[in-house]
Amino acid sequence: MGAASMSQFDSTKDYYGVLGADEEATRQELDRLYKRLAAQRHPDRGGSEEEMKSLNEAYEVLKDDAIRRDYDARRRRPRVEAFVPVAAAPARDIGAFGQGLSAFLCLLLGLFLLLLVRLQFIWFLWPLAILALCVIGFGVLLAHGAMLSFNESLPSQNLLRGRIVIWELMFWLIVAGAAYALFLLLSAV
Repeated sequence: MGAASMSQFDSTKDYYGVLGADEEATRQELDRLYKRLAAQRHPDRGGSEEEMKSLNEAYEVLKDDAIRRDYDARRRRPRVEAFVPVAAAPARDIGAFGQGLSAFLCLLLGLFLLLLVRLQFIWFLWPLAILALCVIGFGVLLAHGAMLSFNESLPSQNLLRGRIVIWELMFWLIVAGAAYALFLLLSAV
């Protein structure tokens, strides 16, 4: 290939990738890479004619400094766009009110399912009772998170801010009292 035909090189092809060279490769490195790949890809050695043509084209463009500069100037580099995941805000970012509302709705749904099972007196609804208890347990965990968010949202001069032991003790006493009241209610029905 002469210099006249090389002015028609394809700037969309990655000749560096074909040779396995980086953009700062010297002429000696290009020669070494070309000879090694030509020995592997030559049609007499089991390679294909297309691979060898592609290798020859890449070498002809990159070995000549003037053509290489022209190729580098015209070649289109692929645009690499940064991956930006799109996701909802984590639970702690929705605030104490959002967490409290989620906990309330979970507890309400769990209690509704539990009452539905208890008032039907049908023995095969026991899987629904297990589901109801799991939903209530999840609601309790959400309420715990809401309580911690509320604690963090208090002003720094508030006496209860940072007193996690007091908050935990109050929370679990309320949960235990509510569980006992629910047990009494379900036993009476």
